[in-house]
Amino acid sequence: MSKIYDYTKICDMVKSLDPKIRFVGVVNERGRLVAGGMKENVTPLENEKDDEMIFMELALRVKMRKEFDKQLGPVNFALASRQRALALSFLLNEDILYVVTEPDSDYGVLPKKILDIITTS
Repeated sequence: MSKIYDYTKICDMVKSLDPKIRFVGVVNERGRLVAGGMKENVTPLENEKDDEMIFMELALRVKMRKEFDKQLGPVNFALASRQRALALSFLLNEDILYVVTEPDSDYGVLPKKILDIITTS
């Protein structure tokens, strides 16, 4: 049985973890944003059309990673370090918690803090 998450509460809690966090949202398996969004007073790095493509690509990537769960175990989180941003993704049942931060965020500490929120929510 799947755990029931309060997506809005999780997004708000993650947003408050670190001032360098720019975006926190939940994306469904079809690549649609179902909760959360950009932090207030933050200028997006991409336009809305790009967001849609990013979310669809993220959903596809997560589905593809599941192919190796049997051999390697489920993914705890995934991290993409880019020049202008750090992107993290975490599974919430069939949905994805997607977090984007400034590129100099502490990627050694932040994922654990987010996983703690997910497991206690």
